[in-house]
Amino acid sequence: MPITPLIRIVDDDKALAESFRLLLETIGWDTTIYTDGQTFLDKDDPTRPGCIVLDVRMPGMTGLEVQEKLLERGSRLPILFLSAHGSIPMAVSSVQKGAVDFLEKPIEPATLLAKLTVAVAKSMTETIEHQEKAKLLARFDSLTPRERTIVTEMLTGNNANKLIARKLNLEISTVKMHRANAFMKLDVHSLAELTRLAQEAGFYA
Repeated sequence: MPITPLIRIVDDDKALAESFRLLLETIGWDTTIYTDGQTFLDKDDPTRPGCIVLDVRMPGMTGLEVQEKLLERGSRLPILFLSAHGSIPMAVSSVQKGAVDFLEKPIEPATLLAKLTVAVAKSMTETIEHQEKAKLLARFDSLTPRERTIVTEMLTGNNANKLIARKLNLEISTVKMHRANAFMKLDVHSLAELTRLAQEAGFYA
């Protein structure tokens, strides 16, 4: 099923949020509105790619505090800050912590759309890359403990069956069997392919 991005509008100005929603849905983007930061943190699905349009000043939790919470949770969602009361230090701090941009209200619709397009594209690319990496890593998760040990030995430079057998106190035939099974599960045929797969999957011996 294709991944559909979601634009989260987190702003206590309901009229402004609704105008953003109308604009974005007119061009085909899925949107949702949250009028405070805590509700957004409680209800949003962080695994769905897209972008967050985040107001700075809101009742309760500020936009900057929401950003801190998202960082603690390891969120990769791009953030576009909006503020009518921003300052240069505030903008610099938010961008240094990963925000895509810090924009002043009122904002031109064309400017908002341009910024969102870049942010959503970034999120979609990262999501697809993350999913592909997870699929590759799942191959390593399918290995038995013994197969994983032998693969780890190979990746750390101990490639000879005889050396692996001696280190693990196994018969060479046993090492060969586990090695063949691991290669079949990982769908590789050589040490070079194994090394490349491990790098792409983020599997570190």
